[in-house]
Amino acid sequence: MASVYSEEYQRVIIALKKARKERGMTQAQLAEALGRPQSFIAKIESGERRLDVVEFVHLARLVGIEPSKVINNIR
Repeated sequence: MASVYSEEYQRVIIALKKARKERGMTQAQLAEALGRPQSFIAKIESGERRLDVVEFVHLARLVGIEPSKVINNIR
């Protein structure tokens, strides 16, 4: 099973973080949209916390990327 340190998982996190920044969103703004504290996003982006599939879909949509496009890049 892949860990937060796997290349595939890191690509997912990098894609989410890049999309967030391209939209001009801060971690705090994204967290607020999710109803979570800023530390939730910080822990995901730093690898301290692993995303589940439902969280991933919500995050991806909030930062403007189609979840299936990110998933299709996992090999």
